[in-house]
Amino acid sequence: MQKKLVRPRQGTVIVGVCAAIADRFGLSRALVRFAFVLFGLFGVGELVYIVLWVLVPRGDR
Repeated sequence: MQKKLVRPRQGTVIVGVCAAIADRFGLSRALVRFAFVLFGLFGVGELVYIVLWVLVPRGDR
């Protein structure tokens, strides 16, 4: 069974988008956050983050 993509309530920095992606794919949260920072500097990372913030549901706990 696959993990669902949900924003955790604990261990988030801003709204939990990077934590949700890291937990879902089994990656380091720091690595995903670093990738978003780089993506933001050289692409449209901020826009993607906001879209994911709206689309990814918040977890139960």
